Formats: sequence, C-alpha cells, structure tokens
Amino acid sequence: MFAILSRFLRFTVLAVALCCPFKLMAQPDLQADTFVHLFEWRWPDIATECEAFLGPHGYSAVQVSPPSEHRAGSQWWTRYQPVSYALISRSGNRAEFIDMVQRCKAVGVDIYVDAVINHMAAGSGRSLTGTAFERKQFPDFTPKDFHMDCGITNYRDRDNVQQCELVGLADLKTEDPQVQARIAGYLSDLVNIGVAGFRIDASKHMPARDIKQILEQVEGEPWVFQEVIDQGGEPIRASEYTGNGAVTEFNYSLAIGEAFSRGSLASLHQLVGTGQWLASGDAVVFVDNHDNQRGHGGGGHVITFEDGRLYDLANVFMLAWPYGYPKVMSSYAFDGDTDAGPPGVNVHGDAKPACFNNAWQCEHRRPYIAGAVDFRRNTSAHADVTNWWDNGSDQIAFGRGSSGYVVINASEQRLNKTLLTSLPEGRYCNALTGGLDTKKPQCTGGEIVIDDAGQLKLSLPAMQAVAIHHNARLTSD
Repeated sequence: MFAILSRFLRFTVLAVALCCPFKLMAQPDLQADTFVHLFEWRWPDIATECEAFLGPHGYSAVQVSPPSEHRAGSQWWTRYQPVSYALISRSGNRAEFIDMVQRCKAVGVDIYVDAVINHMAAGSGRSLTGTAFERKQFPDFTPKDFHMDCGITNYRDRDNVQQCELVGLADLKTEDPQVQARIAGYLSDLVNIGVAGFRIDASKHMPARDIKQILEQVEGEPWVFQEVIDQGGEPIRASEYTGNGAVTEFNYSLAIGEAFSRGSLASLHQLVGTGQWLASGDAVVFVDNHDNQRGHGGGGHVITFEDGRLYDLANVFMLAWPYGYPKVMSSYAFDGDTDAGPPGVNVHGDAKPACFNNAWQCEHRRPYIAGAVDFRRNTSAHADVTNWWDNGSDQIAFGRGSSGYVVINASEQRLNKTLLTSLPEGRYCNALTGGLDTKKPQCTGGEIVIDDAGQLKLSLPAMQAVAIHHNARLTSD
C-alpha cells in the first residue's frame, strides 16, 4: 500500500490479496437518487451546504474536486495536476476534509472524490504549498513509475491513448504493481475517512484492467464511476469499463443539448433504447459537466447555466426520465475565460449563500432543479415511462405510472391541452414551484387538478414545466 508523504499524513493499509474478488459498494438507488458536483467548492462550504440544503432536499451525494496536493496556480485545471496524494488543496486541508465528510454523512449525504490517478503534473514547478517537483520526479514517484515520453496524437490508436501523455501530463505506469499499490493506498485512506465513492478521472487513458487491479486493492467497497468519453469511431469503448463500476454517458449530454437547443423535444421519446448507449444501471448522466460546459470533453452543443430557463427545463427532463444515475452541475461564472479558477468569495461567508450572482451559480438550488430531485425520489417505484404525449415539437408530457406526471413546454407558445395521466383523482402540488407543505397541508406553489378520468386540463405558459407526484397529493376531492 502507499505510504503518503509523511509530513502530511501517516497511515498503514493492510494488503489485500490479489486473488480476492473486487466488490463494489452497494449501488445507489438509480431510480431515486441524484448527486451534485459542487465544482471547486471549499470543504467548509460543502459541509454547510450538506446541512443547510442538500440533506433536507434529498440529494444523495456530492462529487468534490480533487483533494490531493496540486500544482500552484489559479486556473481550475491545476486541481487536475497532482503533485502528491497529501490531502491539501485549494479547497482546504486534511482536517477540513474529514470534517466535511463527517458532517455530510450525518445528514445522509455521501462524498464522491474526483480521483486523479492516471497522471501527475506536467513539467516542473511547485505545488500550492511549495513542494517542488521536476519532470517525472515527485515526492512519491520517480521516473521509473512513468510511461515513455510521447504525446497523444491519435485517438484511433489504443496504445497511444493509454501509454502516452495527455497534454504533457506525466503518465503513470498504472499497470505496474508498485504504482497500483501507491494509488490504492491513496484511495484507501479516503475510504477510511468515510468517502463513499470515486469518480476516476481520465479513465479512458488507462486500460480497464489496470483500474480493476487498483480497485481490488482498495479497502472497503466504494462506489465507482469512470470518466470515459465514447462518441463512437474509436477503439476504446465505454462498455469496456462497466466491470469496474458505472461510466459517464457523454452521449446523453449531447442528445439533451441537441434536443433542447436546436432540435425537437419530441425526439426524446426515443432517447434511449438503440443499444448504442450504456445500460441504465451502468450510466452516469448529466446535462453538462465541468469539462463540456467549457467546450472540452467531446465537443457538441451543450446547454449550461448561461442558457437560463432552458437549462432548468433540460434538468427537469433528465431528473424525471428513468435512465442512469443523474448528476446535477453546480458551477461558477467564468465569462468566457475557460481557464478561470473559482471566485474569491466563499459560498457561505455571509448570512445568505453567495449564489445566483456573478460568481457561484448554485444551479442545484434553482427551484425547478431542486423540485425535480424531489419528483425523482418520489416516483422511483415506477421505472417505466407511461402516457407519453408531444405536439411534434417542443411541448412534451409523460408519466411515471401512478407515481407522477411531468409536462415540459420549451416552446414560445402557451400549451393548452387536456392530457391523460395514470394518477388518481385529486389536487396535487407542483414540485417545481415549491411542492407540498406537509404541516399545513397546502401547496407552497402551483396546484394541479386531476379529474375522475385521470385527466389533467392544463394551460401552461411558454418555457414552463409542471411535475406532480403521488406524495404531494392534497385530496381526492
């Protein structure tokens, strides 16, 4: 196992026999759960957010930025150039990290760490704490632990992609047993702290078997998802990695972006089922992520927070549609500077969170998105889509059996329609505008009526949505 730089931490991990089968942590409830990526948030801010918002609103987990010691610099991507596996980063130190994990877990929110294990920092320089490094020479690795000096030039060549350097980053020999043990030690330390899962960064640049061998040595049973961009036409396929855990389904993000911005929402009825995408249980899905909202990560037209209400509607669809484990993005404004690091202000520095301004965007707090998280959690008993309707363009509606019903109007015209649902007669609260106040009980936002025939007569303004579910039903009158 991997002895971390002694001045930062000391721990010993028991070796796990290589013959032992790798076991995943109990899978999240894909039909019910939603996690959020609090990109570049500080550990104290995340802890407070778990207590103040994420736990009470039903988010299952937080993906946090890489916690390991990284290259000095203000750009966001310096977090993806590790210098050592010590838990000191722009987001905080080891003690703050542990406090965050414990406080989030206490309110039912897991922590998923973005684990950068394919490579170390490029070139030479210093870390944010002053640790010096040279080309392929780090506190915990020496030149023998890295692949040859070559750059990735051909994504149709498997060896070039997996044994050469991604934009000059020192590429670790992840097939080497000693390197694997050191990486596994880092991950085991995080698991022992209480981390519940990992996003394996740049998984495409490591053979699936290398990742498997590393995970077999990790203590505990963390849940894992792997970043693999697979849009076809290349030899490395996302499906190769499903034996290790879930995998990012970038095609989902592109399909959502195309439908909501340039195509037709009616096409979403056939969104999944062609056999070209990952199975639902293997897929992590998102409208956007920290890479593709900046034009990286496979290209294509991607909807982001800058698209306003259209972004809200796209997230409502993702969270209402029963495919994959959805991740909500929580960003900060970068005003066209795709290298820009996080804002200089804390999210929870004042009485009110520094959200919805020119700094932290906090998309996960938007009423439509938080309400759709509630809708997903309350409709998980019905995995199938029922009662689909569309106008052939940008007005759609569909049900989740007798559990719920959603209507999305992404057009410029009002939607006037009587729609058939599978819900029992009654008055329901729109989850997207406040939901049900169970203490009263009454709707805190809009109220929707289903008649005795299961029909919903609706007049919905442009760029609006409705989501109702059985646990936000007022009465059968």
